[in-house]
Amino acid sequence: MFTCPECEQAINQASPVCPYCGADVTNAPDGSEFANVGVQNKKITPARVVILLGIFLAILAATAWFALPWRISGTQPEAEGRARQALGIIQQTLAGYQNSEDGFPSSLEGLGDRVRFEAERAQSAHYSVQYTPGKPDADGHLKSYTLTARAGNFGYMNFYTDESGVLRGTSENRAATVQDPQIKPEM
Repeated sequence: MFTCPECEQAINQASPVCPYCGADVTNAPDGSEFANVGVQNKKITPARVVILLGIFLAILAATAWFALPWRISGTQPEAEGRARQALGIIQQTLAGYQNSEDGFPSSLEGLGDRVRFEAERAQSAHYSVQYTPGKPDADGHLKSYTLTARAGNFGYMNFYTDESGVLRGTSENRAATVQDPQIKPEM
């Protein structure tokens, strides 16, 4: 509590105007106890500047991370490598399925979490993996399939493979086919 300089009544320190006489206590002469009432005097220290700058840079970095999806998927060789690796693992799983079931599955859904993980990994590199089963034989078993990985980014390789195990690819903006050149395995 303070006293008003005009009427000398006790008033609340946060009051900008005296409730008794109406005097403006925020503009009291310098040196009085009413000078700068209601005004917080915060000094700008170097530590405060560093903290605010750090917060600003963190917000900027988070925004850039989500605004630039190409950084998430990595470089072109990394993305193409992920797609090739996913096709290779899916193809190995299909070969194992064929050995145990005497044919290929009608979809990739029943092949388990490993195949799902690899398809999602290729998708995180902006590749869509598509499995197409062939026609069944007289016993109803599927003896062929095609597996493609189509790039979502322009200029990236598109891949094709089938039950033969040969990986083919093209850099053209279309799905790879059996007519495209063979790609040598990575070492």
